[in-house]
Amino acid sequence: MSRYALRTTILAAAVLLVPLLGACEQAKEAVNKGGDTPCSDFMAQDQSKQRITVRKYLEKDTKVTPTADPNTVDASIGAITLMCRAQRNPDTPIRDADLTGILVPKK
Repeated sequence: MSRYALRTTILAAAVLLVPLLGACEQAKEAVNKGGDTPCSDFMAQDQSKQRITVRKYLEKDTKVTPTADPNTVDASIGAITLMCRAQRNPDTPIRDADLTGILVPKK
């Protein structure tokens, strides 16, 4: 294979992969359960996934618009983590284990 053909093939592959990577990120958010996420799943998530989960929860369940600010997300993660650690039932959804009503009025 010539260098030109190889470069063309690599470029074509890169052009095809970029949209797929974006779709993977969207799919990751699409399967996220937001407020329905059980405490056990939330506590097992890394910090990045927790931020996505809490942001989705705040935007969908508490009607924070247009999007939750980083300070609200951080405070909510802290409150949910504290409450999830105190839960006897690890299947408790984070919407039932949070203190965000103190931080963000529920509508």
